[in-house]
Amino acid sequence: MSKYPALLICAILFCALTSAQTGKIDRKKLVMRHTIRHAETTPFSPLSVGNGRFAFTADITGLQSFPEHYEPGIPLGTQSDWGWHYPLNPRGFKVSDSYKPYQVGDRQVNYAYRYTANMDTFKAKASDWLRESPHRIHLGMIGLEMVKKDGSTVSISDLQNPQQELNLWTGQMSSTFAIEGQSVKVETLGNPVLDGISVRISSSLLRQGRLKIKIRLPLGIPQRLSYSFAQNEIHQSALLIQKNRRALLSHQQDSDRYFLGIRHSNGAIQAGDAHTWFITPASDKERFECSLVFSQKEFPLSHIPNYDSIQIANVKSWSRFWKSGGAVDFSQCTDPRAKELERRVVLSQYLTRINCAGTLPPQETGLTYNSWNGKFHLEMHWWHGVHFPMWQRAEYLRAQMPYYANIVEKAKATAQMQGYAGVRWPKMTGPKGDESPSSIGPFLIWQQPHYIYLVELLYRDKPNQNTLKKYQDLVFATAEFMAAYARWDEKRKQYILGPALIPAQENFRPETTINPPFELTYWRWALRTAQEWRKRVGLNPEPQWQKVIDNLAPLATRDGLYLFSENAVDSYIDSSFLHDHPMIAGCLGMLPPAPEVDPAVLEKSLNALWDSWDWQSTWGWDYPMLAMSAAYLKKPDWAVSYLSMKTVKNTYLTNGHNYQRADLSIYLPGNGGLLAAVALLCTKDGWPKDGQWAVKWEKLKSL
Repeated sequence: MSKYPALLICAILFCALTSAQTGKIDRKKLVMRHTIRHAETTPFSPLSVGNGRFAFTADITGLQSFPEHYEPGIPLGTQSDWGWHYPLNPRGFKVSDSYKPYQVGDRQVNYAYRYTANMDTFKAKASDWLRESPHRIHLGMIGLEMVKKDGSTVSISDLQNPQQELNLWTGQMSSTFAIEGQSVKVETLGNPVLDGISVRISSSLLRQGRLKIKIRLPLGIPQRLSYSFAQNEIHQSALLIQKNRRALLSHQQDSDRYFLGIRHSNGAIQAGDAHTWFITPASDKERFECSLVFSQKEFPLSHIPNYDSIQIANVKSWSRFWKSGGAVDFSQCTDPRAKELERRVVLSQYLTRINCAGTLPPQETGLTYNSWNGKFHLEMHWWHGVHFPMWQRAEYLRAQMPYYANIVEKAKATAQMQGYAGVRWPKMTGPKGDESPSSIGPFLIWQQPHYIYLVELLYRDKPNQNTLKKYQDLVFATAEFMAAYARWDEKRKQYILGPALIPAQENFRPETTINPPFELTYWRWALRTAQEWRKRVGLNPEPQWQKVIDNLAPLATRDGLYLFSENAVDSYIDSSFLHDHPMIAGCLGMLPPAPEVDPAVLEKSLNALWDSWDWQSTWGWDYPMLAMSAAYLKKPDWAVSYLSMKTVKNTYLTNGHNYQRADLSIYLPGNGGLLAAVALLCTKDGWPKDGQWAVKWEKLKSL
């Protein structure tokens, strides 16, 4: 048995601190001072509304009137948890078609590898199909079609004095502009219950018949935009019903079909070109209202709410959100970096609520546009999900955990195929849990303990037998794989990790990598926590798990510094090691104090990275990870410096999104990571003590 009891470890990990530090926060005032007001028509400026399962991203008009203008930046998306396309598979490709064997100890283990055509033509085609299938799709482009007096179509450059506001407290977007001197006002709401939007348009152009709503049901594609207006012949759409100011459209691509219900105040729906419909308002009024609801299943049109009812429900929903859970107020801070941090924190709460609070683990671009074919990365679920319990909004994470139970048979089959017990969770996957072939993803292991970590947070939120009963089987199955994966090295008399593996710092070869420090630390923590779960449900500790805990290899060092992998002896000298994720920071920060991690060595290691790391190669969640480590090391100045570092991938746009690069213009793991780091800094008293950081906070939990 370990001399560090599991109860002590859990107590250290989950120290729940929920009282305000310096006084009650005026939450409405806090949120409202970050109302987004802009006049931007840059491709990186769109705003979104949504409910966590569905999101709609609008341009400066409040709808999706000029999508081509935004394609180089942040595309205008309409996406949902359920909106996926499963292409036909005439060649019958299966995951096993991409298998490539790798040496693991004295045996060969198959991994789902991404082949290229020069390696194997058939396997390359299988790999590509499996990566792209299924893919998330754009459900419908909903914009304005406006014409000038001469009959020509209005372009984005014709908009006069465009102004846009997103009221975060109410979730309402208001957009105003003029066409040839005549004003247009568009108010856009997300539906808090159903998957859709409601819009109110006010303009004299309505009377003149020069403004209508244009709906296009595009071809869903795996690529970044998730939509295409080409190949009209390979998908089908139709107007099924139109009566009593209501209508129902259908869209079908291969065997996938969904519906769009419409309710409007006064007008008619007319067909345009292929897959295009216009809602033409009556010309006797200067106000027009419309509600649109997307659904996988046909539904009664009477269920579509009107604009006024959605406005009331939306205000209630968002007010309830902002009044619940945690809050952090930087307004009394005098450090010039504090104001920007507060903006990022408030906007990150909004963005994660509309993009990352559904029933599936989110993709890295949320419900805005496709990254990696719209699939999600389970190693990123930590950054998408951990902050919700920390901000006392555990219900959003709880809603996503059934996904793991839904895919458990495939995770079990992967483990069995590779010769392991338990379940091996995939890396890049979709709703059905199939592993996507990759030269990196299938070799990652740091997503494996996440299930234990996430449900432990949920147990701490509701520490009762119902929680234990709900999650215990998968906690134990996850631990079974972890214990089986650790390989006994007879010569060393130790359990080791790898090869074949790629650590969270992904610039390592799977064939040679062994004992990366974060994975070693996480492995021990998860197995110890699984043992505690056995104790909670009245079971004895599992002997093999304990054997792995007690005999797993130590973190390798050289010159008093932690190595990035045991065989990376030149970790701090060889530039090929000094980029990507600085994962040694995760050993203490993402994870609680552990006897295997020496804080003094870690501090020295992080200090050595400051001047040598390629900071431009990092990712958005690296800065929160480093700040969390600094909090445990009692280095508050470091924490703020990390969170405020001037690098491209630590950029937060005016809409609050964490920018990474041209093809990854938004990155929700950065937003989620920021929220986790700020909660940890608050609860660990981790802000600088120089008199400039009078941070107020309420209802936060530490890790």
